[in-house]
Amino acid sequence: MAELAAYFPIADPTWIFFVVLSLILFAPMLLERLRIPSIVGLIFAGIVIGPHGFHILDRDGSFELFGKVGLYYIMFLASLEMNLQDVQKIKRHALTLGLLSFLIPISLGLAANIYLLGYGLTAAVLMAAMYASHTLITYPIVLRYGLSRRKSVSIAVGGTIVADTLTLLVLAVVGGMFKEHVTGLYWVWLVVKVILLSAVIIFAFPRLGRWFFRRYDDGVVQYIFVLSLVFLGAGLMEFVGMEGILGAFLAGIVLNRLIPPSSPLMNHLEFVGNALFIPYFLIGVGMLINVRAFTENTGILIVSAVMIGSSIAGKWLAAYGTQKIFRMNTLERNLMFGLTNSRAAATLAVVLVGYKIILPDGSRLLNETVLNAAMMLILVTCVVSSLVTERTAGRIAVSTVAEDEEDHSCRDRILIALANPDTVDPLVNVALMLRTPKSPTPLTALNVVLEDNPSARENGLKQLERAVHIAAAANVKLVTRSRWSVNVVSGISHTMKEFDATDLLIGLHQKSRLTEGFYGKLSTDLLSAVEKQVFIYRAVIPVNTVNRLHLLIPRKAEFEPGFHLWADRIALLAAQISCRVEAYGGRGTLAALKEYWEKRKYSTEAGWHVYNEWHDMLSIAHETRQDHMIIFVMARRGTLSRHNYMERLPEQIERYFSLRNILLLFPLQHATGQASTSALRAGVPVKVR
Repeated sequence: MAELAAYFPIADPTWIFFVVLSLILFAPMLLERLRIPSIVGLIFAGIVIGPHGFHILDRDGSFELFGKVGLYYIMFLASLEMNLQDVQKIKRHALTLGLLSFLIPISLGLAANIYLLGYGLTAAVLMAAMYASHTLITYPIVLRYGLSRRKSVSIAVGGTIVADTLTLLVLAVVGGMFKEHVTGLYWVWLVVKVILLSAVIIFAFPRLGRWFFRRYDDGVVQYIFVLSLVFLGAGLMEFVGMEGILGAFLAGIVLNRLIPPSSPLMNHLEFVGNALFIPYFLIGVGMLINVRAFTENTGILIVSAVMIGSSIAGKWLAAYGTQKIFRMNTLERNLMFGLTNSRAAATLAVVLVGYKIILPDGSRLLNETVLNAAMMLILVTCVVSSLVTERTAGRIAVSTVAEDEEDHSCRDRILIALANPDTVDPLVNVALMLRTPKSPTPLTALNVVLEDNPSARENGLKQLERAVHIAAAANVKLVTRSRWSVNVVSGISHTMKEFDATDLLIGLHQKSRLTEGFYGKLSTDLLSAVEKQVFIYRAVIPVNTVNRLHLLIPRKAEFEPGFHLWADRIALLAAQISCRVEAYGGRGTLAALKEYWEKRKYSTEAGWHVYNEWHDMLSIAHETRQDHMIIFVMARRGTLSRHNYMERLPEQIERYFSLRNILLLFPLQHATGQASTSALRAGVPVKVR
C-alpha cells in the first residue's frame, strides 16, 4: 500500500486528464441509477478524488483554468439560450425575482449572522452576500429537457444577473473598504467603468459578430471567434474590478441574435461545454469541500446550518413571492427555485475575498470556519437544486412533449431541392430555422439527375453530402435522395408525394440571360405541379445575421387553406433568429395573423402596418436595411389572395430589394381552390387545428 500511495496524488498531465474524463463518463452513469442528478454526481466525485478525500488528484492549475472556463460557459450559455423576444415581455418578472432573490436572503442572512452567529456588521454583510448570490449550476438539466426557452427559465436567468450584479457590487464595496487610498470617488469610478464597458460590449460585439459571420462560414473558426469574445468580455470586466461572469453573461446576451438555437454553431457550443468544461468546473467545486473538517470542528456544523437555512429559505421565498405576484403555477415556481437556489461562482468569490482580508488584529474577516461552511453551503444547495430541477423539469417535459407531438408531428416534413453548389449552405441553414425545434421528423434533401446528363450525378452527390454535414452539425437528421428523372419538375413533385412533404424549399433562379424570367422556367413549372407550400429563397447575407423580417401579406390570405402553416413557419423563423417582424397587409388579414399567433402562444415581437400601396413598394423599401429579410406571401393563379400587383412584383424586387435577402412563400393550395372559395363565402378564416 505504501508503494501504491507513492504514486498519488497523480502529477502526470496525461493521467490527470484520463481520471477526469473517466469521472465525467462514469460518475453520472452510476449515480443516475440511484436517481441522483449527474451534476450532484460530479461534485461528489470531486470530493472523493480531491485533497480532502482519497487525494488521487490535487486541485492544480488545470482545475483553475478549466473551472473558470466552465463557469463562464454556464453564464454564457444561459444568456445565449434566452429568447430575447420573451425577455422583453417578462423583464418585470425577471427584475422582481432578481430583487427578491437578493433582498430576502441578504436580509435573513444579515439578521442570522449578527443575532445567531454573533459576527460583526462587516463580516455579516459579506456572509449575507453569499446567501443572496446564485449560479445557474442546474441549467444543463433544463437544456437536456429542452425547456431553455420556457417563461420561468427566462425569468430565472434574467433574475440571476440582477441578483449576482447586486451581490458583486456588495463584494466590491466591502473589499474596497480594506484597500489603501480608497476615496468616495472609488465607488463612483467603479460604476462608471462598468457602465462604459457594458456599453462598449453592447455596441461593438454584435457589429463585430455580424461582420465576421458574413465573411467566414467555417464552423471551427466561428466557434473560436465566439469563445474569444466571451473571454474578452469576461477579462475586461475583471480588469475594471468586477467578476468575469458578468462579462460572459453580457457577451451571451449581445451574441444571442447571431447564434440561433437550431444552428450548427449553437450545437458546437453546447456540446463542448456540457461534455468537458462544465463537468470540469463541477469536479473542481467538489475538490474544495473538506468533509473531515466537520467532524473535527462541531462549530462548522452550526455555522453551516444557519447559512444553509437562511440561503434556501431566502431563495424559496423569492420564488414564492414572484409566483404570487404574477400568478404563476406551482411547477413554474419550483423550476425558478431550482435554478436560483444553487451556489458556486459568486459565493466562492465572496468567501475567498473575505478570507484573504486581514484585519488590524491579525485575524481574517471570514475565518476558516466560514470558509468550510461555505463549501458545505455550495454542496447542499447544489444537491437540493439538482433534485428539485430534475423532478420539476421532468414533469413539465412530459406534458410539453405530448403537446408538441400532437401539434407538429404531421406538419414538419420539409424537402430541400438542391441544384446549385453555391446555394446548399443557405438553403439548409434556412430550413433549420423553419423547422420545429426538437422535431423527430428529419429534413429531406433531393438532387434530381436528368437521364440525358448522367455526369451531373457526382456533383449532385457532393451537394447532398454537404447538406448532411451541415444538418449533422446542428444535431438534425437529414435524409438524402438522388433521383433519376426525365425532367426536374417531375422528379421533385414525385419525391414530394413519396415523402409526404409539407414544404418545398428551393433557391431563386439566377438569370444568365436578359430574356429569362425572374422565377425561371423551373420555379414556374413547379408552382403549377406542386400544390404544397413552396419557399423560394435568395440569400445575400447568412440568415443568422438577419436583424429584422418584413412580412408582406396579400388581402384574403387568411382564407387560404395554407394560412396556418406559413404563419407557423414565419413565427418559428423569427424565434430562431430572435428578430422583430414588421407585418404589412389588410386590416382583417393582420388581425387574423395576430390572433393566430396569440392562440399558438408564439412570443413573436411584431409591428402591424395596414398597407394598400402594393403597386409601388418604395415606402417599404425605405424601411429596410441590408441586414433585413423581405418575405412575400404570394398566391398561385386563380386563388383568393391572388392580386394584380403580383405580376409586377419581380420588377419591384429587382428595383428596391436587389441587395436584400428574399423569401417568396407560396402557401399550400388545394388543386381546385374549392376549400378557400367555400371559406370566403362563409365569411370566416379557414379553420386551423
